[in-house]
Amino acid sequence: MKHETGNEPKGEMKLDSRGSEMKISSCRSERYEAEVGTGTGAEATSRQPQKRPRFVIAGTGSGSGKTTVTLGLMRAFARRGLKVQGFKCGPDYIDPAYHSAVTGRASRNLDSWMTSSAYLREYFLRSSAEADISVIEGVMGLYDGKEDTALTGSTAEIAILTDSPVLLVVDVRSMGRSAAAIVLGFRQLEPEVRIAAVIVNRCGSEGHYRMVKAAIEAACDIPVIGWLPRDSGLDIPERHLGLLPAVERGELEPLFDHAADVLAQGTDLERLLELAAAAPALQAPLEAAAVQHLPGGAAVQHPLGAAAVQYPPGVAAVQHLPGGATVQYPLGAAAVQHPLEAAAKLNFTLETEATADTLNSRLSTGAAPQKSPLAEERNEKGDLSSPGAALTALKETEGLAQPSPVIAVARDAAFNFYYADNLELLARAGARLVHFSPLSGEGIPPEADGIYIGGGFPEEFAAEIAANSLFLSGLRSAAAAGMPLYAECGGYMVLARSLTDRTGAVHEMAGIIPAHTGMQERRAALGYREVTALHDCLLLNRGERLRGHEFHYSVMSYPDAEARTYAYESKGRGGSQPEGYISGNIMAAYAHIHLASYFPAAERLVAACRTYREEKLAKLQQI
Repeated sequence: MKHETGNEPKGEMKLDSRGSEMKISSCRSERYEAEVGTGTGAEATSRQPQKRPRFVIAGTGSGSGKTTVTLGLMRAFARRGLKVQGFKCGPDYIDPAYHSAVTGRASRNLDSWMTSSAYLREYFLRSSAEADISVIEGVMGLYDGKEDTALTGSTAEIAILTDSPVLLVVDVRSMGRSAAAIVLGFRQLEPEVRIAAVIVNRCGSEGHYRMVKAAIEAACDIPVIGWLPRDSGLDIPERHLGLLPAVERGELEPLFDHAADVLAQGTDLERLLELAAAAPALQAPLEAAAVQHLPGGAAVQHPLGAAAVQYPPGVAAVQHLPGGATVQYPLGAAAVQHPLEAAAKLNFTLETEATADTLNSRLSTGAAPQKSPLAEERNEKGDLSSPGAALTALKETEGLAQPSPVIAVARDAAFNFYYADNLELLARAGARLVHFSPLSGEGIPPEADGIYIGGGFPEEFAAEIAANSLFLSGLRSAAAAGMPLYAECGGYMVLARSLTDRTGAVHEMAGIIPAHTGMQERRAALGYREVTALHDCLLLNRGERLRGHEFHYSVMSYPDAEARTYAYESKGRGGSQPEGYISGNIMAAYAHIHLASYFPAAERLVAACRTYREEKLAKLQQI
């Protein structure tokens, strides 16, 4: 199965993020030179190559066993006292939750379609800086991606961009020497992909393992360094029915430990560590640029630094200045200069109440959610939404003196689908993130100037959510007050009037959006999405674009008589259609967008929260 994504040109040539042609087989060299550049003087000195022991775990296809191998190896390395940093190729949220549970460190997504190549490399270097070894789990088969004849969005492309050796997992059930033909084909298809070793899965016996090992090594000159037997105890549970809550409760720990035991017994871990340590040093890019995808296929680079952004004629531009001010440039503006700020440097420090690492590790290790400072008071006294109570709360938390707008992030077993770098980019844009747990009975933090509700499994906790009147009434009050409210997928569902779960039970939700959500057994949507704003909204101006991913089993039904303003035109492999909902400062849709696909989106959301904060404080201080 291929990623279901937006359509792009196919063939032997493709466009990189700057719109330049490059050959499929020259992904690393040509794209690296185009986006990273050579650098000179002090700039080059600050970008000295950095060692990052690492390897990619790829499969011959979905179901080959790469997730089992990934989790077992991560746990085996962690047992040795190594700091293991997990990464997942592509947009998946579930495998990173596994990684985080196994390693105790927040796993990160690497996506070569949603983000630029330069951003991906910089993000990998930054996220792996404190680790002893990085393990990058692939998606589907090694060469499966967005396109039929190219590497875009594939594990192979990410292996090339990060210059990582590949550990190939091969399911050898019911085969002997034929396993060598499979490995040989994978080695020859793309010369720049370096398959450094093989692990064979589902062997019938140790004798079977030795037979396929001899065949592969003789034909392919690639070492087979380990094996796993056929073992139902290594099977991963169903992926979409309350899986992350099971991870949070620690129910999968026996599986993780068993996988580690089996791999430690049957794999040459020392040799694998040597292969990882021998990975070439990586050089940081000059700038981690995001790309704005404009109508007609043009691309505009938005760097994290001092470089100018060139806008083609006819494209309106906005310069985002320190302190939240914006300068509108008329149609035809030639360029927008982005001043270099300390906060925009690559080695930035997050100014959040809890960083993405902390949030993810709390979720994955089963630790109880840490409540915001006023959580207990909210639970005891109820919603602190009256002007006097809100002013008191702000004073008690030094909120009046805090210039950064506060974005409240719903974070628990029901709402846990967030790209870690989305949260970091909001912090970089000037927000202070405060998380809260609707499942713990919490309402909206009184210091909030904006709300972000991500995806997850609200259908698994619909009764608990419906019973939390503090949360639902707080959402309604926030929406009525004009507070910026952004929700995607599971968050979108909660903003509707009701949610019908798989048993047919109907649960009342916030009722902010005039629609009803229903779960179904058949998957409703899967695939990459490129979304274009149909109107000015919280994240985008009309015509601006973001990239993301959609995966859900629910459908949203709007009564015919209800007025609806769509948020996006959403394009995937199956075509385009309007999607989502906007009204004032409310924005919700099914697509999980990646803010690194267009950096100004994070700035725009934070600017809206800052404006709301300033207006709120002005009113409160008059009381």
